[in-house]
Amino acid sequence: MLYREAGQFKTSYRADQRIFPILQDRVVVGALLLVAFVAVPLWGSEYLVSALLIPWLILSLATLGLNILTGYAGQFSLGTAGFMAVGAFAAYGFQLRTPAVPLLLAFVLSGVCAAGVGAVFGLPSLRIKGMYLAVATLASQFFIEWLLTRVGWFTNYSSSGVINAQPMVIAGLAINTPPRRYLLVLAVVATLALAAKNLVRGRAGRAWMAVRDMDVAAEVIGIPMLRTKLSAFAVSSFYCGVAGALWVFAHVGSVDPQAFDLTRSLQVLTMVIIGGLGSVLGSFLGAGFIVLLPLFLPSVLSAVFGTALRPGLLPNIESFIFGALIIFFLIVEPQGLARLWQVTKEKLRLWPFPH
Repeated sequence: MLYREAGQFKTSYRADQRIFPILQDRVVVGALLLVAFVAVPLWGSEYLVSALLIPWLILSLATLGLNILTGYAGQFSLGTAGFMAVGAFAAYGFQLRTPAVPLLLAFVLSGVCAAGVGAVFGLPSLRIKGMYLAVATLASQFFIEWLLTRVGWFTNYSSSGVINAQPMVIAGLAINTPPRRYLLVLAVVATLALAAKNLVRGRAGRAWMAVRDMDVAAEVIGIPMLRTKLSAFAVSSFYCGVAGALWVFAHVGSVDPQAFDLTRSLQVLTMVIIGGLGSVLGSFLGAGFIVLLPLFLPSVLSAVFGTALRPGLLPNIESFIFGALIIFFLIVEPQGLARLWQVTKEKLRLWPFPH
């Protein structure tokens, strides 16, 4: 009864094209943003902010980047973590060698560097697609990881290859507490998520989806393959690069090439599949599901198996569950949690009448 749009008339094209055309959606989103920006920094515990919300937001941003490429443009990639590493090391380099560059500008430039690298490794998409393209992008993952490990200039010639991120300062304000780091991450992620939502609804997004649905037909009607595919790789890598910079500066506080290995790429891909291909909301839902599952899984397994569960089996069981979830969503609901949420909303709009 509360989720009805009766009496909400759209009298202009602009009103009809709102991101949230229903008043109830706008109220709920506004309330969530108010809680996220005001209530959480004031009353949220350090564990909630540092261990849950910050990594969830950053991984949501990386998942959104991969979703732009895979969900909207239909181009497969297994090099997400590599592009995150480019952004992380680029931000570190800008702060180390050009201290005059503001922190936020360093984040933007790190995303630009990742976008350039992503566009280069996206060139094979002009000739190959599907699993062949996934293997080609997998090469970028290994090459970037090897380059950052072997070339000492990127790590400032650190013997261990692990370097500490510089302190974050914006307009003279030190971002050195969990609430401040959380607000920085939240502001960046919210801004980029809004930009992505408008981007996929615009001309570029329509071109990406046309290429995804049928690239031959898209080329016939005049959509340039070179610009469309490379722009998808560049925008996707930009988001992943900014996510990598935030991961280092706002979460872990150190830069390590091994933190952006193939496992991280597969983790982000799992978030995309579970959350929903071609959905901005699905990127957040999938990241939240994967971030929260390892926290509750030990308690659930302990309650089920008790002392019969050996500690060494937990990582294997977690990997098995992730794989089973991927197969489940690919078979039962290929559009992921975002589709389930959409169906729930449709049922609420028609309740108590049958669908």
